[in-house]
Amino acid sequence: MYSVVELRETWEVAKNVKAFRLSKGFDFMPGQFVMVWLPGVGEKPFSLAWKDLLVVKRVGLFTSKLFELEEGERLWVRGPYGRGFERKWKRVALVAGGIGIPPLYALARAWGKDFEEITLIYGARSKEELAILDIEDYVDEVVITTDDGSFGRKGFPTDVLAERKSEFEGVYACGPEPMLKAVLRVMDYGNVQVSAERYMKCGIGVCGSCNLGKYLVCRDGPVFDGFQLRGLL
Repeated sequence: MYSVVELRETWEVAKNVKAFRLSKGFDFMPGQFVMVWLPGVGEKPFSLAWKDLLVVKRVGLFTSKLFELEEGERLWVRGPYGRGFERKWKRVALVAGGIGIPPLYALARAWGKDFEEITLIYGARSKEELAILDIEDYVDEVVITTDDGSFGRKGFPTDVLAERKSEFEGVYACGPEPMLKAVLRVMDYGNVQVSAERYMKCGIGVCGSCNLGKYLVCRDGPVFDGFQLRGLL
């Protein structure tokens, strides 16, 4: 069942990235997603950055139409769906790449005080594509990498993770699949939870379009333990 929500506020977060504040908040676990429908355009899944917040990158027709909406206009939203992150460990790293920041932002904001130490390692192509929001308010340390070296350290977040792996009891990760594969290899698939991405159509485990091996990402994920993904990512 859809909830009809209004856009209370929109703002630019980074290059081709916008935040959308909704008129309704959803009861969710960090890592869960909602399906957003625009009449005449279609429906797409988005991770919740907070109970009333979506952070979206413009990548195609649907998101381009979403970017055209103004405050006061309406969206149709159903969910939240899927498996979210689980609270584990005490000293943790959040490893984010590109627009993988929303579910990790939600985790840090919801559970940051439950950890003894929480470090964000966040990578983007360039300084202008860093969609960091105000996550520094909810973590103990922020380490930035950029592909071109325009901000922070030149390189990839997994470079930092590999060097500092011994400092962390566990890792939460979301980002492009090559980055997730690298995170899993660094961690040898243990003590890590990753948010995977696949094409989703129904969002409730019926159509099978989001299959990842024996799993359906919308139902069994999008968050998986590392060992679940051995041989799949």
